[in-house]
Amino acid sequence: MVNYFSLAERVLSGTSATASDARAILSSPNEDLLDLVAAAARLRREHFGKRIKINYLVNLKSGLCPEDCSYCSQRLGSEAEILKYSWLPKEEAKRQADFGLAGGASRVCLVASGRGPSNRDVDRVSGMVEEIKSATPGVEVCACLGFLKEGQAHRLKEAGVDAYNHNLNTAESLYADICSTHTFADRVDTVDKARGAGLSPCSGLLVGVGETNDQIIEAIESLRAVDSDSIPVNFLIPFDGTPLEGTNTLTPQHCVRILCAVRFLCPDRELRIAGGREMHLRSLQSLSLNVANSLFLGDYLTSEGQAAEEDLDMIVDGGFEIVGAESAQQLRDELKAHRAAHQAAFDGEAPGPANGDGASAASTGASSETAPTPVAGGALPCGKPLPAVGHEAGNSGVTIPTIRRRGAGTEISPNA
Repeated sequence: MVNYFSLAERVLSGTSATASDARAILSSPNEDLLDLVAAAARLRREHFGKRIKINYLVNLKSGLCPEDCSYCSQRLGSEAEILKYSWLPKEEAKRQADFGLAGGASRVCLVASGRGPSNRDVDRVSGMVEEIKSATPGVEVCACLGFLKEGQAHRLKEAGVDAYNHNLNTAESLYADICSTHTFADRVDTVDKARGAGLSPCSGLLVGVGETNDQIIEAIESLRAVDSDSIPVNFLIPFDGTPLEGTNTLTPQHCVRILCAVRFLCPDRELRIAGGREMHLRSLQSLSLNVANSLFLGDYLTSEGQAAEEDLDMIVDGGFEIVGAESAQQLRDELKAHRAAHQAAFDGEAPGPANGDGASAASTGASSETAPTPVAGGALPCGKPLPAVGHEAGNSGVTIPTIRRRGAGTEISPNA
């Protein structure tokens, strides 16, 4: 049996964990899980105390991507019934960001589908960043726009962008199996461009796509090599209409082991539980916050996350603090009271167009340029019927999250 506590002390003394250590972590038995988490928590507390950093995604442009990443609902040829819309107007991007900031986020992540931005797109996003930061000067902004051309990272930095997200996703040895339209080296190049321009590199993992334990370790070591400051760990959401539909190779225990392996190999880096956590970590999400120190609040790019109140409940019940908030409990209680008041107002209103919180789209500033809202009859903007909430993927027994049909690109308030 590995002595995880001795390993943690060794790492704290300045000796890096090795691939062999990570292999032992990933292959450890379930009965060791609490000891493993306690040892990883020792590293987490040393570098981050009890703090949780809340991040919030704004999907600026959804769907119709020319890349063929097999895991992605926005990929070339995807039949996933996601929202599809072009760029949000600047004012709408700020309005969507404000929802996350009110829910306790200290970092807003501005994401756009596509291979990479044009120079005009970079100017467009720069304007959004300036709008957001002029209203909330202390907020961090992370951009995720795809592959960067020369000079674009510097332009984003000048506009006030703090970080750039471009995930390596998986091991180089597996990459060609999940994508044919670009290479692993292409992804590394963009992370290097971001870091070279002074942007904080945010680059992470996607697990559950058929990788081995050794390939997980290979990917983590690549993240160390590119010096990623912030490491989101995404868990595959097997969207219907994608090549990985119905895939489910993860267990909650193994997801926690993966997080522990990242923490031991990258002890002082922000570690985020990201997309798919509700599906794969399930009831171990709270336990995982003793290893990870960051999460996304509410919904993701094309799928719905658990209620923002549940995210805040996990933080409060675990005795954690929120970066930038005086009191996690006060923030949670205020959010619940706000939601309750809006629901009461909504319940008391006469029927009519509403944004889901008791106010009309016009009164909240929703732009007429945003995509149409899914209608009450159960159809997506494309006209196809909505999938059942929490539906099963094929006959696999895998229950996948609901496709997002609120927030950015709709007139319905987001889950934040």
